[in-house]
Amino acid sequence: LSAHFTACTSISAAMTDVTTHSGIPKAPFLDDISGYMKDKEAEAILRQFDEQLAKYKQVENSLMGRKQSLKGKAPEIQRTLESVQLLQKKRAAKESVQTRFLLADTLYATAEVEPVESVNLWLGANVMLEYPIDEAEQLLSTNLEQASANQKKIDEDMAFVRDQITTMEVNMARVYNYDVVKKRSEKESEEGK
Repeated sequence: LSAHFTACTSISAAMTDVTTHSGIPKAPFLDDISGYMKDKEAEAILRQFDEQLAKYKQVENSLMGRKQSLKGKAPEIQRTLESVQLLQKKRAAKESVQTRFLLADTLYATAEVEPVESVNLWLGANVMLEYPIDEAEQLLSTNLEQASANQKKIDEDMAFVRDQITTMEVNMARVYNYDVVKKRSEKESEEGK
């Protein structure tokens, strides 16, 4: 994510305290707009701010995509974990499990699964591995915790990025308004001569 922000050195120079959140730089808030704009062209500053804003929006879109991806994974991991835990209980009780499974789009079959010592888990990228049932439960529990932690981190990152977008939009509005007032006063002073 931080690679999106390497070209904005002049904006970063305006910041007295450069802080980042997950590699995303904090947007500067321009307290003293007239001091900042001294000897600078408003159009160039607005262009730089617009580029920075576009980068923040790109990061926001990236985070949204990651959030959507995780949104589907956590429930899937949870269902798989529950299935493995059910198989563990039935194994401990030495009972079989009766289940229905999908054969084709609209065709289901019923099966009776005897107590098992191992399960096969899809890991992604067309990879399936066989795990002892206890290791499978541990792996799925770890993956579920990781998915929840990742979701929380992405939510925090998205909130941070939204704050930076708002800051940049406010900065742009302040620079634009400053330029309008400056041009108006210059025009009035020329007309007064």
